[in-house]
Amino acid sequence: MKKIIVFLITLSMVVGCACSKSSASDAVKEYLNKYNNRDEKILTELENITKEENLNEEQSKRYKEVMNKQYKDLSYKISSESYNGEEAIVTTKITVYDLYKVQKETEEYKNNNRQEFIDNNGNYDKDKFLNYKLEQMQKNTTTIEYTIDFKVVKKEGKWVLNPVSTESLEKIHGIYNYTND
Repeated sequence: MKKIIVFLITLSMVVGCACSKSSASDAVKEYLNKYNNRDEKILTELENITKEENLNEEQSKRYKEVMNKQYKDLSYKISSESYNGEEAIVTTKITVYDLYKVQKETEEYKNNNRQEFIDNNGNYDKDKFLNYKLEQMQKNTTTIEYTIDFKVVKKEGKWVLNPVSTESLEKIHGIYNYTND
């Protein structure tokens, strides 16, 4: 799942630049609603990333289920808008499933229970671990709230969302490492 960052950056360019409305907050709402509604472009990028990750068919299906749930259940509230001429910052609080915590806990579990992820030849079986990790991600109901400052600019009379930072995309996907904050 190392290519997720590439996916996130690509997704921000595909989706982030396509939003425009009459106010800066409208552009942010349109962008986040694309996740909620599982916009075709978002699902296409999700499909591409599962192919690049060399997941087997079942793993791919499970990962897509996790991310579809994440997108569908993402909730947000615009906290504030500040304008400086043709530029704006839209501060938004989002609530998503805490997949970072799940990933951290599954890594700790793997380190403390290596024998569970050994194949018949005594070698580490990454598929066993990945299946376990995906199972834990599917079970997760713990959420986390993040604040994101979206940068929006006015182009040709319409408010357009700037490309979204990697950090913000990690927050939207619930994989942001908040332990360093």
